[in-house]
Amino acid sequence: MMLTGPIVPTILTLAAPNVLNVAMQSLVSISDSWFVAQLGLVDLAALALVFPTQMALGQMSAGAMGGGISSSVARALGAGNRAAAEAAAAHALVIALGMAALFAIVLVGFGRPIYGALGGSGGALDRAVAFSTVLFLGCFAPWIANTLASVLRGTGDMRTPGYALVATAALQIPLSGALTLGWLGLPKLGIAGPAAAAVTSFTLAALWMLMRLVGPHAALRLHWPKDGFRWASFRDILKVGLVACLVVILTNGTVLLVTGLIGRAGDAAIAGYGIGSRLEYMLVPISFGIGATLTALVGTNIGARQHERAQRVAWSGALMAGAIAATIGIVVAIQPDLWLGLFTRHPDALASGRTYLHIVGPVYGFFGLAMALYFASQGTGEMVWPVMANLCRILIAVCGSLFALDVMGWGLHGLFVFVALGIVSFSAVLAFSTTRPAWRGTS
Repeated sequence: MMLTGPIVPTILTLAAPNVLNVAMQSLVSISDSWFVAQLGLVDLAALALVFPTQMALGQMSAGAMGGGISSSVARALGAGNRAAAEAAAAHALVIALGMAALFAIVLVGFGRPIYGALGGSGGALDRAVAFSTVLFLGCFAPWIANTLASVLRGTGDMRTPGYALVATAALQIPLSGALTLGWLGLPKLGIAGPAAAAVTSFTLAALWMLMRLVGPHAALRLHWPKDGFRWASFRDILKVGLVACLVVILTNGTVLLVTGLIGRAGDAAIAGYGIGSRLEYMLVPISFGIGATLTALVGTNIGARQHERAQRVAWSGALMAGAIAATIGIVVAIQPDLWLGLFTRHPDALASGRTYLHIVGPVYGFFGLAMALYFASQGTGEMVWPVMANLCRILIAVCGSLFALDVMGWGLHGLFVFVALGIVSFSAVLAFSTTRPAWRGTS
């Protein structure tokens, strides 16, 4: 099916569990914001401060390093080398443990100065640190869960990780509300509640998927490598995964720097932008619903030397993702309060969020297309062009924003125009990259 099946039906069949998972994860994100909004504007601003690093955790573990893992497993299986695929799975778990430790050290040890640099202060900063500490002390759970999910996706098994993450997300939503607001006699943890619920959910998902990789009927068995741990296996994952993590840093860096610029206008402006940009962040997992399938399909076909089919797979999936994102963007650009009104009635926060969605919403289609092509690029094992695309985006968005604010005095309107132009450039460079040698099997 992955090598010879009709392209669009194959993408739709394999992507269905991922899309269901994405829908549930989107509900988790919305519900977390709603629960925290009941605590007050300061807590909502705190959540906005942490949100970029929280998304970086998910993006790196599932989409970036996870893409490197899926790509390595898929290329090995496409070439008929099962031993290399099983070695990739074992090495991937070691990488996950190391990355989780790094996240914990940086964001627990240095959380306060990081969130303070983003414009957080007073109660908003204190609560951001409280949320971040719980989440990142427990970040081993999402790293391991998403790594095991990526191994399974690399084999073509989209159902197991999709259903495991859907089921545990269904538990996470009520647990988040209970721990945030003190329902059912559970302790009222306030803003730390969603973080505790996330750690619990991912722990259960990791155990679920581990059972599918160690049993006698596992499609790919997780075991100690026969020849021990070797640099070649680490390198095959990291040549994609580490570069993809750099892409995540650049992507989140754009939002972090824009958040810092908006922070000049106070907590309400940060909260409004945070709610608006949260929708942009949610386009990443929506694209990932299709993109994770593209990584495995492209990787398998590249491994089997079917480069033309790999290219057609990438563009078919990218156009699907772009169409979904464009529909969402147009709707919220016309009626921004359909989204913003779910979280706040504060007039200044609403004004900031409306400005963002009116200007940036119409280019969401380009963002969806670009993210799908980014995930597809991971399947090729070549990540130079995705990095260049993100560098173009961050340079236009950040430098243009500074020009709009400090030179021209255009305010938030000018800042958001350059954010939108950055997204368009991101899409254009990635589209051009599919004409390059990595996609054509030439050097």
